[in-house]
Amino acid sequence: MAKRILVPVNPTSAVESVAPLIADLARGSGATVRLLRVAPLPKNVVNGNGRVVAYADQEMSRLEAEGLNDLRAVEANLEGLPVERVVRFGDPDEEILREADAFGADLIAVTTANRSWLSRAVLPGVAERVFRKAEVPVMLVRRR
Repeated sequence: MAKRILVPVNPTSAVESVAPLIADLARGSGATVRLLRVAPLPKNVVNGNGRVVAYADQEMSRLEAEGLNDLRAVEANLEGLPVERVVRFGDPDEEILREADAFGADLIAVTTANRSWLSRAVLPGVAERVFRKAEVPVMLVRRR
């Protein structure tokens, strides 16, 4: 039974369709769920005149606050469960695997796009790359 479930969330992951499944699984095994948002590493924000409007560290703080806020909304779908929220920066599949290791995840639950086998073989998405590289079980759930 999975005691630590990692659920990567991005704006397009449609985690609402996965939340009931994760909630049932976590309740059944008494698991802790960690919601993860991976954002690209920010750069300085420059306006049209070439002036820096926001430095990378300020942009990182803004993106982290925004990500945690989005994860709180997802957490509402998992009411009654122990939920942790984390925002990381970098390459999505690498950061998901790093977080799974740091968290001691027993299971990674990832949503995947409804793509053809050929497009997955030629250009695998984040979910497929995590599935291939992970050292723990990965549950792939197709978006509705």
